[in-house]
Amino acid sequence: MTTDATPSAAASADEEETLRVSPLELFFDLVFVFTITQLTGSLAHHLDGGGLLRVVIMLALIWWMYDAFIWLTNAMPPTTHARRALMLAGMTGFLIISLAIPHAFDGRGVVFGLAYLFVIAVHCGTFAASGVPLSSVARMGGLNVLNATLVVIGGYLQGGTQLGLWTVSLALLLATPRLVGLGEFTIRCGHFVERHGLIMIIAFGESVIAIGVGVGEAPLTAGRVSAAVLMLCVGLGLWWAYFGHGDDERGEHALALLPAAQRNFAAVRIYNLGHYGLLLGVLLFAAGVKSAVAHAGGHLDGAPAWALAGGIALFLTADAADRHALGLRPVLPRLCAAGLLAATVPLGTGISALTQIGAAVLVLALCFGYEEVTARAASVPAGTVHA
Repeated sequence: MTTDATPSAAASADEEETLRVSPLELFFDLVFVFTITQLTGSLAHHLDGGGLLRVVIMLALIWWMYDAFIWLTNAMPPTTHARRALMLAGMTGFLIISLAIPHAFDGRGVVFGLAYLFVIAVHCGTFAASGVPLSSVARMGGLNVLNATLVVIGGYLQGGTQLGLWTVSLALLLATPRLVGLGEFTIRCGHFVERHGLIMIIAFGESVIAIGVGVGEAPLTAGRVSAAVLMLCVGLGLWWAYFGHGDDERGEHALALLPAAQRNFAAVRIYNLGHYGLLLGVLLFAAGVKSAVAHAGGHLDGAPAWALAGGIALFLTADAADRHALGLRPVLPRLCAAGLLAATVPLGTGISALTQIGAAVLVLALCFGYEEVTARAASVPAGTVHA
């Protein structure tokens, strides 16, 4: 993670437990809606190995710093005008990053890089303005500025060199939690889990938007309407995978039971890295949705058929990994469902998009139906985070 500060010692235990997401944070998240839309559009227009790799890297870089702002507001809520102003400045930076996404890899990625550097400066500046020791800010900021410098330089370039520089930057980001003393943080679990849940709601919304984009101005035939409804059912399945049976609350409880140092590293593993997998899964699924809804009664090309099935499968796999880390059960049915989804691809390419979508809905229904039956036969534990 990219922060290195604890909440003020004056913060009471009650305050730590009752902190919830503020309206400004919800406003801040509006930019992430646009980010997801831009990344989905980029992937949908370049639905091949190269396009996927570029989106994988851009999402990773953006999500890392966006999640850093979640940690920031968790440690220091935007309760003063100065903090709110800096939050809005950060929001502006993320907006410019999102605008630059379509041209980030065509030799004009410097705008992406400079906006990224600006976001990092705002992030560090917020800590400095809030009384965080300058030594901590310098240690955190130095690593982040180095990362941003690699992104800026890469923005002037193209091809493998740019990908290489941005990949090195990402690798350095992943090493940051071990280099900045992450164990010194104190996470307010209620706010932290709620904030990530709201981010997932935003991501699910992109799949709904993709349905509308896929239909466009085409006639609303029975096939397209059926495909749209089934796609919405898939979105409901993803929502259930994340929130069903109060899993967000159970995850919050499991995280809160850990000692502070272990809790912070578990938070990085589950809510940063794990949620990256969830977000990437939704992006893939949404990219496939656009083509599937537009050609509901016809055959799908291989790329959108695999994106459709692969996105759902990746989401279920990442969700199963997060559930395992939090000690939530069951896990195996979701992994089995992820495997079965690969079998739906020939249905899309050989019969129709509508057939593949229907099969995906059936797989999810069987998975969660089985979980529901087994949950009634045994009490559902609150969860215990695995080291």
